[in-house]
Amino acid sequence: LPQEERTKILYTVAGALLEHEDELLKANALDLEAAQKDGTSMQLVSRLKLTKEKLTTLASGIKQIANQPDPLGVVKSKRELADGLELSLITVPIGVLMIIFESRPDSLPQISALALASGNGLLLKGGKEAAHSNAALHRVIGDAIESGSGGKIKRDIIALVTSRGQVADMLGLDDVIDLVIPRGSNALVSYIKANTRIPVLGHADGVCHVYVDKSAKSEDATKLIVDAKTDYPSACNAMETLLLHKDTIENMTAMNILMGLRRAGVKCLGGPRAMERGICDLPAELMKCEYGDSTCMVEVVEDVDEAIDWIHKNGSGHTEAIVCEEGADVGEEFLKRVDAACVFKNASTRFADGYRFGLGAGTWGDNYILSLALSVSLSVNFFELKLV
Repeated sequence: LPQEERTKILYTVAGALLEHEDELLKANALDLEAAQKDGTSMQLVSRLKLTKEKLTTLASGIKQIANQPDPLGVVKSKRELADGLELSLITVPIGVLMIIFESRPDSLPQISALALASGNGLLLKGGKEAAHSNAALHRVIGDAIESGSGGKIKRDIIALVTSRGQVADMLGLDDVIDLVIPRGSNALVSYIKANTRIPVLGHADGVCHVYVDKSAKSEDATKLIVDAKTDYPSACNAMETLLLHKDTIENMTAMNILMGLRRAGVKCLGGPRAMERGICDLPAELMKCEYGDSTCMVEVVEDVDEAIDWIHKNGSGHTEAIVCEEGADVGEEFLKRVDAACVFKNASTRFADGYRFGLGAGTWGDNYILSLALSVSLSVNFFELKLV
């Protein structure tokens, strides 16, 4: 389809989410009720819940995707191999994507929008916890696709898989499916990789750090870190480990930060040095852990070198941040040396989101690279050779 028609479909999908708000929230309420009866953890319930605000944000994000430049047919490079023989590198759709995600129904419209914008077919498998929500969203989006395309595109361009057995069968369809993207736990990603010959793009952990340098202003650091941990504790871009320069204990910055976290209801578990210094009461059992709730680990480091070494050893390559004086050289050093998808100076880790970056979608949980790269262009490069 031409970009104009894909854009029209996306706007129709965005409008349908708001038009069918009550229907979607009622379906979501059934999932929430079942989760409570099953004793589902609060972390999972938080991810499962849809609200009017979330639906409004989703609709806005889909319109952002629709308004982006066409990711298809972009000539990335061109060269003349010989007289009259030209080679072009052009973006084209990947083909058929199979995306497996766990308990977040708001992932479904985001993924669908990215696939529609980039001309890809889609197989979706959501978590059983969100069965009613996913079914309702899939129905609404399917209707919108047919309506927005004037019947040119059928709803089955986006298919919803409902059983694990179907997933196991489809992992063997390497002649049909071009890419599998699992979003979820380490166990899920490892299982998918071990049971298919289809290329897999997956990442499981969101262990994000904030390092507080000795030059950081106490009040600013406290606000930023409380936001990084408490704005959405179960999100993959929430802070899980707080690293404190040793001098922040003497200048009271560390104490102010920890008091702010505790006032916000955060349990602070101490690493070995934090326990030695007496700034935490309970020891952390793991040095690398994605808590996904109102818990974080705190450790004391000698300097930025030790902080970066810690991050590279115990991080997951998701999002890392430093808090420091605005003009301090250590900030730029941290940005250049830390190996992660997102590295921030004096900004909360919660900014690591495609929607906040203006890309339309980004709450894909652990597939953070996907949310940033593929919302720009969920496509592959294609070589075209022709005589000119």
